[in-house]
Amino acid sequence: MILTNTDFVPGKEIKEVLGVVRGNTIQAKSIKKDFTAGIRHMVGGEIKEYTEMLAEAREVALKRMEKKAEKLGADAVINVRFMTSAIMQAAAEILAYGTAVKLK
Repeated sequence: MILTNTDFVPGKEIKEVLGVVRGNTIQAKSIKKDFTAGIRHMVGGEIKEYTEMLAEAREVALKRMEKKAEKLGADAVINVRFMTSAIMQAAAEILAYGTAVKLK
C-alpha cells in the first residue's frame, strides 16, 4: 500500500477514486507517566512521555486507515493528513485520513 501526502503517486496514474478513508485512536498515559510529565512541565523541557504517546497513536491511526483502504481494494492513499484533538486531560485523539485510490 502506497501512502503519500501529495495528491498523486509519482510515476503512476489514478484509475479510480474510492473515497475518503479514516483511522483514529484515543490514547492516554498511565498515572505514573502523567505524574512524571507533570514534573517535566514544571521544570521545562520536552515532555517525552507525551511525545511517545502521540507517536504511537499516529502509527495506530495510520494502520487503521490503511486497513480500511485495503478493504476497499485501494492500491494507495493520497493526501494523507493527521488531525489531533484533546479529549480530556492527558488524553488525545489522533485521526489519520486520506483518499483511497486504485492505480493503473
